[in-house]
Amino acid sequence: MSNEETAPSTWKKKTALSENMLFGMGNPLLDISAVVDKDFLDKFGLKPNDQILAEDKHKALFEEIVKRNKVEYHAGGSTQNSVKISQWMLQKPHKVATFFGCIGKDNFGEILKKKAEEAHVDAHYYEQTEEPTGTCAACITGDNRSLVANLAAANCYKKEKHLDLDSNWELVEKAKVYYIAGFFLTVSPESILKVAKHASENNKIFCMNLSAPFISQFFKEPLMKVMPYVDILFGNETEAATFAKELGFETDDIAVIAHKTQNLPKENAKRQRLVVFTQGKDDTVATVGDKVTMFPVVDIDQNDIVDTNGAGDAFVGGFLSALVQEQSLEECIRAGHYAANVIIRRVGCTFPEKPDFR
Repeated sequence: MSNEETAPSTWKKKTALSENMLFGMGNPLLDISAVVDKDFLDKFGLKPNDQILAEDKHKALFEEIVKRNKVEYHAGGSTQNSVKISQWMLQKPHKVATFFGCIGKDNFGEILKKKAEEAHVDAHYYEQTEEPTGTCAACITGDNRSLVANLAAANCYKKEKHLDLDSNWELVEKAKVYYIAGFFLTVSPESILKVAKHASENNKIFCMNLSAPFISQFFKEPLMKVMPYVDILFGNETEAATFAKELGFETDDIAVIAHKTQNLPKENAKRQRLVVFTQGKDDTVATVGDKVTMFPVVDIDQNDIVDTNGAGDAFVGGFLSALVQEQSLEECIRAGHYAANVIIRRVGCTFPEKPDFR
């Protein structure tokens, strides 16, 4: 047997992996990354480090960014990135990760299908012709990235046309761990609730992400409808602060925010909610039982950071890869930190052929 074949045993695998154990649903987008300058950001009213949905005033941005030198195209969308990274971390068997989302019947849609296949993710897209495949402009300045998402087709996901179909719902039922980024709350909260309730009623693990400040600000109602079903909540320090403000926590102490979030009402009492907040190069904060613990990230030389776009998605992807194997919280976070550390050394949410995580 080759080294590669024996290596995974060092992971102390507690759970035999099988197809479709990890389920993700979200907005499949084609990322268009380019290095821009401050004038470009100012022209379109963008902050250097932000995530927003495109408005009419951003139409020209998409036309302009593709004319820039060195434009890169990558399969993206927050949830799709995370499940793809989980699959990469796990390697075998293929298709442990399932992904649902909506695309257009067009060239960009074909690219997304091809990229999902290359990543060995079992993607089942709802394909429609009303809207083209969604795109996300990643406007990079130095270490910062400003993301502008034009959801287009991604916004057309229909529960009754896709999720409710028996052949698709069977894939949902096969899963043990579910992950949906908060971004999908803007598209199909009813799909999220159906999956979240299924997980809760069957004592499976449902994970969600705060995703961006605007979700807590403008989609608080659907977010709080799903919250009672959330077993694991991810977010970064900015999203956590906005969430706390929206809920009137009256604190900007991230550990206190994590603790208060953990104690929000919860449906399935068999599982205590776990809250995990990343803070870039600072320690990751997680609730451990009734305590809040800090986990230092992997050191990295600032000069090695190429693109922080996708770091949060990668953290979740790494975390989920250990979670589906029923590893400890420490191992899940270690896997998350490893994946994020790999991703920030590269452009876009891309990765080498194999992980060297031990």
